[in-house]
Amino acid sequence: MMDAKTGEGGVVITKLDDLLNWARLTALWPMGFGLACCAIEMMGAYSSAYDIDRFGVIPRASPRQSDVMIVAGTVTFKMADRIRRLYEQMAEPRYVISMGSCSNCGGPYWEHGYHVVKGVDRIIPVDVYVPGCPPRPEALIGGFLKLQEIVRQETIRAPRAVEKLMAKRQEAANA
Repeated sequence: MMDAKTGEGGVVITKLDDLLNWARLTALWPMGFGLACCAIEMMGAYSSAYDIDRFGVIPRASPRQSDVMIVAGTVTFKMADRIRRLYEQMAEPRYVISMGSCSNCGGPYWEHGYHVVKGVDRIIPVDVYVPGCPPRPEALIGGFLKLQEIVRQETIRAPRAVEKLMAKRQEAANA
């Protein structure tokens, strides 16, 4: 690169991992859907008052265009199959944010509701948990910042999907 003022050239040196991770963490595109009251707070985080676009977070309408799934609200057994199907339609690398106590652990319905899944992590793997009932938009923004830290630590030599597969094979071999 050439400096316009001095005329001196320079070289930018970086690792490919750092470049790809920078591109991924500055363009997190969540799938825009919600299940219950936490979805209202999720929509509030997308409003201009919080300006979540500055982090590169732009909601998408299709699972094929998004790389982040935000499970916001009560997950029932009827919805569990649909959530799994949407997750499988997303391209790799894909990430999941569980937003609210209902999606984290069943919320106030886990004890008396036969229809409520006791946590979305029983259906799909979760990367970041956002606590609260319902969590404020600031908490969701904090979840995105935590997800950016996770993305920053990834490497192209061993993607998360490969690491999880190897861990499962190791557990099966030890059992």
